[in-house]
Amino acid sequence: MPHLAALAKRVEIPAKLGELILLFAETVAHRTAQAYRVARSSRKGGTLRPGKDTPLWNELRAQLRPQLRKRGAQAYLGRLLGLPRQRVHAYLTDGSQMPDAERTLQLIAWLVAAQTGQRPA
Repeated sequence: MPHLAALAKRVEIPAKLGELILLFAETVAHRTAQAYRVARSSRKGGTLRPGKDTPLWNELRAQLRPQLRKRGAQAYLGRLLGLPRQRVHAYLTDGSQMPDAERTLQLIAWLVAAQTGQRPA
């Protein structure tokens, strides 16, 4: 029996360590899930605002910004979209607004043309 008691004591520390690791893993998983959960609007069908709840829009903005560094590029893009330069700035640089679906599709088409070396039009 003394041998069994010594074995139980040796196993006790790794078991407690395992329990702590499991508790830590569950806590981290829970916090990660909370961090990436999309906040639900209190109004159903409400308008989305740019920010952490719009990851696709954020990525499109990030892809467009390098294409708009050249002088006059925002004004040119604004003319193609039928918008003033200031609105293009609010969409892409300032990030305070988002375009409608049609203009978003036009932005994607413009980006693809610019990235493939074609003159976007």
